[in-house]
Order: sequence, then structure tokens, then C-alpha cells
Amino acid sequence: MEQRNDVKNQPVGHSKQAEFVRFLEEKADALGIKESTKGFTKNKTLDSILNVEMMKRKKPEEIKQIWKQYFSGEDTVYAVIPGKTFDVMWKRVQNCPSFLYALPRKEGYEFFVGQWSGAELHFTSLINIQTRGETTTSQLILYHYPELQEEKGIVLMTAEMDSRFLNVPEAQCLASQVQLFYATDRQETYSLVETFNHRPDEFKYMSVIAELEQSRLGQELRPQQDPQQDPLPPTA
Repeated sequence: MEQRNDVKNQPVGHSKQAEFVRFLEEKADALGIKESTKGFTKNKTLDSILNVEMMKRKKPEEIKQIWKQYFSGEDTVYAVIPGKTFDVMWKRVQNCPSFLYALPRKEGYEFFVGQWSGAELHFTSLINIQTRGETTTSQLILYHYPELQEEKGIVLMTAEMDSRFLNVPEAQCLASQVQLFYATDRQETYSLVETFNHRPDEFKYMSVIAELEQSRLGQELRPQQDPQQDPLPPTA
């Protein structure tokens, strides 16, 4: 938790993305992968993905369909977020830029710290922070694009991840939890985010697990139980 506070106290806009990008570029170069096919991208703007001016001439439903088609064959996470939902999230991010997320595993849960840097949300496993300290790098980055929000009422989101640590369903589970905790109408749920940021001594990680289980997010990550066996309680 002390290390989490250190992250919180870093200057606004501080990001470990540069080190992560450099590491993956070196790995890609060694394998002979061309620049255009590398997983992580420097300065990943919406213009680098879509023709923004052209999108401004289309209806929101058309843009949603184009965004879906663009990423449908990719091993990544993407979404179209309603503008009003993103407004709620963004307002809360300014006050609470980090949170602890739980990812269901075969036995128990693995915890990830999510830290906002501008419109990017960087995820790093808690064990990675504990073992690597200052050399910790992002394992998943969510990119949010509000360029079309004012005119079209939508915010586009996509992600890049280190496939050595996460697969697409796991990344999707983490991404879905962002709206679960930051866009919720339930004050009891959002209060966990506030507690984590402002009263860490009172924060209880089991409350995160309880919210996750109630929402049923990530159930597909659990192996199916033998119906003849009694289910084991989750461990943290």
C-alpha cells in the first residue's frame, strides 16, 4: 500500500509506458517484426487508427459498427462508451486516479493496480510492483479517445497488452471493472475507490472481491466445477 501511495504522489502525467514500449520494441526487432505490426505504439492517437474527419461525417451507430469491425479480428479489448458514462468516470478519475482491481484465477484472485495517466489507464499486477519496484512496467493499457464525444456522444476505447501476462478475456475483465467501479450509480461501490485513494488504511480488498462476485464479471475465467464436488471458497 505504501508503494501504491508512491505511485499516487508521482507528477501528473508520469507514465512507465516509455520503458514498456522500448522493451517490446527491442524484443520485436530481435524477431524481425516490422514497425507496423508491433503490439505497443508510441503516441497512439485516434488519427493513427481512424480518419477522424471522415468519422465526424458519420452517425454514431455507423462509427460504432466501424470500430467493432476494425478490431473484430484482433486479439485486443475495445469498446464504445456513452459520452455521459465517460463524463461520470472522468470526473471521478480527477479525484481518484488509481484503484486496486481483482482478476479471478484458478484459485483465488490476482490483484492489479490501475493508474490513470491522462486518458490512458495503466494496469500492473500488484506482485509485479512488489517484486520489481521502480522497474515495474504496464501489462495492460486502456486508451480512451474523447475526440468524438462532443459531436457524437461517444468515447472510443481500445487497449494494448503484454500477452505474456494477460490474455484477451482477462484484459476484458479488468476493462469492464473500470466502469463497474467508476461509472456506478451505487455510492457504496464507488466509495471503495474513494477509500483506496484517500483513506488507504481503511481499504479492504475483500470488498473489491465481493463487488466483483456480485457483478458476476470474470466468471468465465473460473474453471468449471465438477457438480459432484463441493465448491471451494475463493481465497485471496
